[in-house]
Amino acid sequence: MNDDFYRIRRLPPYVIAEVNSMRAAARARGDDIIDLGMGNPDLPPPAHVIAKLAEVAAKPDAHGYSASKGIPGLRKAQANYYGRRFGVDVDPETEVVVTLGSKEGLANLAQAITAPGDVVLAPNPSYPIHTFGFIIAGATIRSVPTTPDERYFESLERAMKFTVPKPSVLVMGYPSNPTAETVDLAFYERVVEFAKKHQLWVLSDLAYSEIYFDGKPTPSILQVPGAKDVAIEFTSMSKTYSMAGWRIGFAVGNKTLIAALTRVKSYLDYGAFTPIQAAAVAAINGPQDCVESNRQLYHRRRDVLVESFGRSGWEIPPPRASMFAWAPLPPSLEHLGSLEFSKQLLTHAGVAVAPGVGYGEDGEGFVRIALVENEHRIRQAARNVRKYLQSMGVNTPAKAAN
Repeated sequence: MNDDFYRIRRLPPYVIAEVNSMRAAARARGDDIIDLGMGNPDLPPPAHVIAKLAEVAAKPDAHGYSASKGIPGLRKAQANYYGRRFGVDVDPETEVVVTLGSKEGLANLAQAITAPGDVVLAPNPSYPIHTFGFIIAGATIRSVPTTPDERYFESLERAMKFTVPKPSVLVMGYPSNPTAETVDLAFYERVVEFAKKHQLWVLSDLAYSEIYFDGKPTPSILQVPGAKDVAIEFTSMSKTYSMAGWRIGFAVGNKTLIAALTRVKSYLDYGAFTPIQAAAVAAINGPQDCVESNRQLYHRRRDVLVESFGRSGWEIPPPRASMFAWAPLPPSLEHLGSLEFSKQLLTHAGVAVAPGVGYGEDGEGFVRIALVENEHRIRQAARNVRKYLQSMGVNTPAKAAN
């Protein structure tokens, strides 16, 4: 039998998995690993959300198949969220679909709208599903930078001018995972104008919409007048409400894309467990003080990370949003590359980070650091990093990080 499967052939080795397997082996040996690698929130969901889950799960009729599109109350709650947060009117019947997390939603939409040979514009570096969701579907990826500046739009223009066939989809995600870059509404206005001019579908990943710092809320592309003519946006309960394992996300926007995603999903899943969807309604419609509390907590962790790692000899630019820092390798260790550096940091400092090359070739020279340990553990990580850097002959400040 032929085991040379077409879609598997198109997937390269997942380099981040190398560090993950090393971390798992170290923990199995009993080593204390400070895990700043995976973006897995360490905070619990709000108590009233868990209570709603238990309440609905206790009902005898709550355990059958649910609705692939999402229960009506949850689609209405998401539409209301867009109205409150962004001032965008959304029809819950035709412009919202509930997904099993934003990752699965993006992958399902890729299956719905992509034919083998299609060209998709995707950021590099980026969250892997932004590229591999379309590669699995048979597309060819043309990379564009993540930096939201003139270089970004020049890259788009070159792609449309020189690519055959013409690209049909543009994928973006801000606040960016992994680079933590942010954009303003003027950026989205240019993107929408460009997409309309070149007949591009725009897929926006807004999973980190509520983790922003320094009092600067992140915008939605759907705030741009006419954006729903070309754009769809993915959001998630995972980070906003610390519900990563619950697998609830949303796609909102263009009716044609929503209909395509809804149709493919109807063949692939029966929707999330109804009690989970009911609990998600409670989260979105309920008190939002937990969202602000989580935002402030991540803000404090960011500041502790930047300060303590800086005192240990590793300067890290402070991210303006998301739960990640995008950290350049210490200059004297750049020759190691991000994967080898990550392995050494795990082995010799007991600190797990994600190698930047795992997010695309333009991620080389960086690592992604997740703000998913408490402040004490982040400071402990900084002390461990300091010792590692000293062992590698890196000059560090005279006073150790506290």
